[in-house]
Amino acid sequence: MNIQTLVRLPFLWGRTAFKKEHWSQINLIVGPNGSGKTLLAQELAVQFQAAGLKVSFLRSEKTDEEKLLHTLKDNAVVREKIETVLSGMFGKSIRFEEHEDGSFVPFVINKARGVEYNLREGECHGLKEILKLLVALYSTEEDCLIFDEPELHLHPQFQMFFISEIRKVSKEFQKKMIIIITHSPFFIDLPTPEDLIGVIVCHVNRVPTHIDKLTKEDRLLFSRFLPRFNTYHKQFFFSDNQIFVEGYTDQQMLSGLLKLTDSWYASVGTGIIDVGGKDELGVFCKVCSLLGTDGRIIADLDSLFRGKLRDVVCEDSRTVMWLEKQREKQDEFYNQLFPDLGREESVTLDHLIVRLEQYLTDFGNALLCIHESVPQELALLIEKLKNLYDKYANVEDLDTYKAVLLQGINGLGAQLYDFVPKKIGATVPMIKNLSSLIFAAAAAARVYILPKGCIEHYYVENHIQYMPIAGKDRLFHTEKEHLLKSSPHELRIQYRELIEILEQACAREPG
Repeated sequence: MNIQTLVRLPFLWGRTAFKKEHWSQINLIVGPNGSGKTLLAQELAVQFQAAGLKVSFLRSEKTDEEKLLHTLKDNAVVREKIETVLSGMFGKSIRFEEHEDGSFVPFVINKARGVEYNLREGECHGLKEILKLLVALYSTEEDCLIFDEPELHLHPQFQMFFISEIRKVSKEFQKKMIIIITHSPFFIDLPTPEDLIGVIVCHVNRVPTHIDKLTKEDRLLFSRFLPRFNTYHKQFFFSDNQIFVEGYTDQQMLSGLLKLTDSWYASVGTGIIDVGGKDELGVFCKVCSLLGTDGRIIADLDSLFRGKLRDVVCEDSRTVMWLEKQREKQDEFYNQLFPDLGREESVTLDHLIVRLEQYLTDFGNALLCIHESVPQELALLIEKLKNLYDKYANVEDLDTYKAVLLQGINGLGAQLYDFVPKKIGATVPMIKNLSSLIFAAAAAARVYILPKGCIEHYYVENHIQYMPIAGKDRLFHTEKEHLLKSSPHELRIQYRELIEILEQACAREPG
């Protein structure tokens, strides 16, 4: 449906106006409290009416109950549908008793107990609300229905039922538009990638954002992702301060540090969501980028070298712009990295990562050729590399292998010079500077790489040097006990590096 809309709310968004022309049948307005969701919907209602649509705006506390009950009494089709719902979900039916003055009283009949009672006096909020919502939904009079927080007083089961009924009505009446203002993840029903186009995200102190269109690649990506997009993940639609991490131990550890160190960020609604995998981090990063939400990601070191997150960060406009601004400042360093680089040629994050991988591959080959006695710490690194080499074909392409090399080089540094060829040893400062530059470029896209490897490398109860890590669950529970026994001051000292990364991720972007 094409309706040109333009909304200005300068006291919320400054000079920027909200613009949208292409509307889905089902549209969602989401975002944190104070972001102007209802005000936006009210302005849209006015503009839809001006465009010739008959609009009904339903708010729980202001819904005209008498009007809805009259519809229920007079419209046999609506009443029949309501009866089906009442009977199927509650084992109840409804009848109306008309008085001589023309007024009427709705009675609910409990079939199981054979009793009836006045709907207005004897029924709970939940049933009343679902009746109001369904009467409005089933009525065919309006071209556009706007539901403001329909989840109020509704059990999650009823919320899911209502959104399923909305989908049924949308299929039956394909010219009817529905807008839902919600704080409930149960209304974030996105069965297809195209449904994302109907999502409008409101923000605190900036204009709402939405997706205008999806590329073929986006559709393919989201068609694989959305079936795994659960209710827990959907929290990010309702906050401007969400951080995504790979696994549940990351989520528990970082959430614990926020709370136990009395961090200000814990009191302002910072949420940390584990998404269940490295590639899922890339998808969430892409969704946030398209929707214009300020999503942040804290990721393991190996995510630099393979997977969707690497691809998304390399393509992110914020990363590209940050590197463009660094061009002159890093000119001398870039000439060392890329001797044939032209003056006007751009340096992308992908170029930098590929160059880092080349350095690491050469360094790994040199380390694997060492056979003489070496210090214990270097011996441990070589043993880890050899184990990976023996286990995997084409080990130089393995993300974990590269991460282990980078961990070793950053950790051992100058100790390596005496055991590798001079030319290889000379790349140690290059590798360190290059990895720091890559971390900073990723941070421009609100992706924060853990330089030590993964969260277990920041534990204080167990000393772990290299990836991959076995027994993460056991290690976490040991660390959790330590967290609970320590004071906020002690935790800030012991986990200083990790807390710095966490608070950098928590910080809101200006404006």
